[in-house]
Amino acid sequence: MFFSVIIPVYNRPDEIKELLESLLVSNYDKEYEIVIVEDGSTVTCSNEIENFKGKLNISYYFKENSGPGDSRNFGMKKSKGDYFIIFDSDCIIPKEYLTEVENELTANYVDCFGGSDAALDSFSAIQKAINFAMTSFLTTGGIRGGSEKLTKFQPRSFNMGISKKAFEDSKGFGNIHPGEDPDLSIRLWKLGYETRLFPKAIVYHKRRIDWDKFSVQVTKFGKARPILNSWYPEYSKLTFFFPTIFVIGVYFSIVFLAFGFTLPIVCYIFYFLLILVTATVKNNSLKIGFLSLIAVFKQFFGYGNGFLESYIKVILLKQKPEIAFPELFFKVKS
Repeated sequence: MFFSVIIPVYNRPDEIKELLESLLVSNYDKEYEIVIVEDGSTVTCSNEIENFKGKLNISYYFKENSGPGDSRNFGMKKSKGDYFIIFDSDCIIPKEYLTEVENELTANYVDCFGGSDAALDSFSAIQKAINFAMTSFLTTGGIRGGSEKLTKFQPRSFNMGISKKAFEDSKGFGNIHPGEDPDLSIRLWKLGYETRLFPKAIVYHKRRIDWDKFSVQVTKFGKARPILNSWYPEYSKLTFFFPTIFVIGVYFSIVFLAFGFTLPIVCYIFYFLLILVTATVKNNSLKIGFLSLIAVFKQFFGYGNGFLESYIKVILLKQKPEIAFPELFFKVKS
């Protein structure tokens, strides 16, 4: 088995440097290649890559901007391996990662896998708070990427692997973003392929975004889900509606409070106190605990409102997703 590590990048040379530094100390003792695809960047990482020539087996390509999904497809087409491992450029890879992946594939082969993410001690307080919101079992994190109990695990493209055969049969990622990774998972299932969580295949995901960018990101996540539900209604789940129900519940709780009915708002207060305590204990920091409250609030309201808008336009009004939300679709040359 020959691994090809695929990394799309857009204007993030500093991230590529950190990612390659982490791969440089990998304990994996077999040959593999790294394929970096510059997605139309105006600030390229060519200088950073040059510093790793002779230390790592790197192929470097520059192409017109067409989005991360198409860039991953481009990289896989250029690769020599028979199994592709895909990272986002803002990931740091533990030294045992590739070894753990090979052990999993050898013991119980699967054509597509995903792993979860964690935060390093060196991450900023906001990065740790956002990581908590995106991975905690108390939020949508359990659904998103860290629970083995959920059937039909959907790998996320910041940390996933796919065999060459599965890539060629599925044609890879589509042009929706975000949402290209669950779209690919469902198409793989329809082709008869299985997907699985590799619990030990963890990456450190830096998420270099501020609060405003985080709000935009989770709102796009919310908008993408009803689109996927319209394409694949048989894979729609009640849990996908949870953030929207949560947001609507907050509004009704405020109305009820005005009429002297306090139980709903007390339940929400209890939930956010639970978030505060859990995040504080996990990170050993009250500051991160309070920042996690902000992150969870933005996550639920961004995703929930985005989901509701998309549900109305795409599901109820039957609008074409590409027309209703053109910002979610990259134009890809055929």
